[in-house]
Amino acid sequence: MQTGLILPAHASSSQFHQDTTDTITANKEEDKVIEDVIKSKTAIKKEKVEYLSQVTKYGFKNLFKNYTYNAAMPYSSQVNPYAENYMEDYLHSHTKYLQNLRQTATPYFNFIDGILEQYGLPKELKYLAVIESNLKPYALSSAGARGPWQFMSYTAKDYGLRVNQMVDDRTDYYKSTNAAAKYLLTLYRDLKDWLLVIAAYNGGPGRVYTAIRKSGSRNFWNLQYYLPEESRNHVKKFIATHYIMETGSKDNLVSDAKFNYSKLSAGENELAPKLTKSEEGSAAEMQLSGRYKAEIIAKNIEMSFKDFDHYNPGFDNVLASGAIYNLRLPNDKMELFITNKYPILNECVEQLLGNINMDSKTVYEKKYTNERRRK
Repeated sequence: MQTGLILPAHASSSQFHQDTTDTITANKEEDKVIEDVIKSKTAIKKEKVEYLSQVTKYGFKNLFKNYTYNAAMPYSSQVNPYAENYMEDYLHSHTKYLQNLRQTATPYFNFIDGILEQYGLPKELKYLAVIESNLKPYALSSAGARGPWQFMSYTAKDYGLRVNQMVDDRTDYYKSTNAAAKYLLTLYRDLKDWLLVIAAYNGGPGRVYTAIRKSGSRNFWNLQYYLPEESRNHVKKFIATHYIMETGSKDNLVSDAKFNYSKLSAGENELAPKLTKSEEGSAAEMQLSGRYKAEIIAKNIEMSFKDFDHYNPGFDNVLASGAIYNLRLPNDKMELFITNKYPILNECVEQLLGNINMDSKTVYEKKYTNERRRK
């Protein structure tokens, strides 16, 4: 398990801080739209909803390989492999109960879906109400949280709900779900990851910020053990509940009696390169993350795509999921990649934006290359 923030090899601290600054700048528009929606007293404009629906789906990058769940595909081919053992015990002890709940929950889910959609939020978030209250409007916790979304009174009031001796809007499905949508957007604005939001919803954002600071990471799988056990379990419950609720057949029974972990493990094994002993002996490794593309790397280190894929199977899919990839290359190719790493990344980003001719090759000035080598 990796718990620290991994700086790319040969990356300077100034480069890292510049990347961070660029990310913050890119998020300003997103944050402004979220703030407008949270403060809105009227129906949210369609263009803002459409914008948020595209933005917020990427918050599941650490759970689903393609950011969102596709019901037409096998669940095991989409979920992050880190979830394999994470939710196993919860599935074993709660599957039957969740199966039964699934048969009666459709009206609740349809209602919540309609409200989440109005805020441009992923529909998967409705399963948070399952683990909070089992969808019961009058559920009351020992700490005083109440309603389907288990609001504490002070948080409920912050989001426009009335809580007094005469009225408690926390038990009103319509009002509390609207308040929950705004609260979830508030958490997402700062955390930009739904797994972290779910942990913060349970234990408070302060504990998540502390885990981020201590671990040096914003990836749930990296920082999870810096969170309170209850918050970690909340995320586990969410993932397991999503699985049970989404993998049922048309007659409202789940398609598998038990989660097929062997499929996940096989998928991981398929990513291991099948190298000869000679290839292994002359290969270098480096952890990599970001917007890199296999085709562009191969082109710029003068390596055929077939050979690159031989050393790095599944490269594009793993990086697209937001995960870290253990890049493997022959020693001379790795040296060339490290020397020109950032220009290669720039080309990958430009290609992603559609602003580059894929038939061209990046030309690096000798001065730049020599300077990088001296470093």
